[in-house]
Amino acid sequence: MKTIIMCAITLDGKIAKKSGEFVNWTGSEDKKIFARETKKSGVVIMGHNTYKTIGKPLKGRLNIVLTSNVENKTGQKGILEFTSRAPVEIQRHLEARGFKKAFVIGGGEVNTLFIKNGLVDEVWLTMVPRIFGRGISLFSDFDGDVNLEFNSCERLSSGLIFVKYRVVK
Repeated sequence: MKTIIMCAITLDGKIAKKSGEFVNWTGSEDKKIFARETKKSGVVIMGHNTYKTIGKPLKGRLNIVLTSNVENKTGQKGILEFTSRAPVEIQRHLEARGFKKAFVIGGGEVNTLFIKNGLVDEVWLTMVPRIFGRGISLFSDFDGDVNLEFNSCERLSSGLIFVKYRVVK
């Protein structure tokens, strides 16, 4: 199964100014790419804070929400599922269900869980010409060393750049 981290980031590597911030600073072209690609795969994986920020399941794909406490969290099989499973177990479970590709869509802690466990195959970023200075980083509390290989780059409107990297394993 191919696992891809897909996020919009500022030039200083931030995915949000603060927890709970709805990402409305990326532009419509980025949102179209995000919707198209994640619907093709059929599944997105996110942390509980990211899910709360979005406020509802993303239509047309299975939403897997990582949370340390699944009690009192009800989902709907095939649309919204809460889990406290380890990332490798999540991958195995999705593969067993026939998924070939999954997108990890944040936040920083969930991105870190997948990258530090060697489960990420690609990183797709929309680079937005903004600098936040402070905020939530693409990865949190990660002191690893992951080599990436450039795959492709596309210039979007408003100076945005959509870039794809392959993780060198």
